[in-house]
Amino acid sequence: MTAPDWPDFYFARHGETDWNREQRYQGSKDIPLNRTGQLQANSNGVLLRQLLERDGVDPASLNWFASPLSRASETMDRMRAAFDIELPPVIHDPRLIEISFGQFEGRLHAEIAREHAALAPGERDESYWNFRPQDGENYDDVAGRLLDFARELTHHAVVVAHGGVLRVLWHLVEGAPRKAVMNWHPPQGVIAHFTGGRMVLHSAENIWGDVVD
Repeated sequence: MTAPDWPDFYFARHGETDWNREQRYQGSKDIPLNRTGQLQANSNGVLLRQLLERDGVDPASLNWFASPLSRASETMDRMRAAFDIELPPVIHDPRLIEISFGQFEGRLHAEIAREHAALAPGERDESYWNFRPQDGENYDDVAGRLLDFARELTHHAVVVAHGGVLRVLWHLVEGAPRKAVMNWHPPQGVIAHFTGGRMVLHSAENIWGDVVD
């Protein structure tokens, strides 16, 4: 499943929440940022500003998209506060909402892993792409949403959304293997630059970035 002609865009996962810290399935639940997550979002705004300056990109020329869940929308608002110019309005697109884990939401990762060893991070195979918890989604459902969203990405953009969304984008844009995608833990406090069909991760410590293999 591929989408041709992905433009260059910058992606940030939302900052930390208490459920992230507790390692709970969060999914489509609207869990707010904790203080660590707020600070990560603030720092990501500075990092994004530096990346755009480095790349010679006018932030006012970009489209700004965010998941409507509060942890993503607040991350976006805090990132934009790092800019001292007027920016285009944020488009809150429901196609960017995190994958729904259905009946798993609110439960600990370790608890689910004890019940279903094949679902534990690091132990998943390609079949996990199509695994759908009761009342939830699978990653192929998310891929369908993102391929539909890709039609909106006709201009360079900033996108703030979720870890599951970033996993799927890595697969769709770069063609990363599904097994690798399913077992990767997308970091918080970094910016993923999708450029030339590759995903490059940037942190404050390494603004030049690391290509994720």
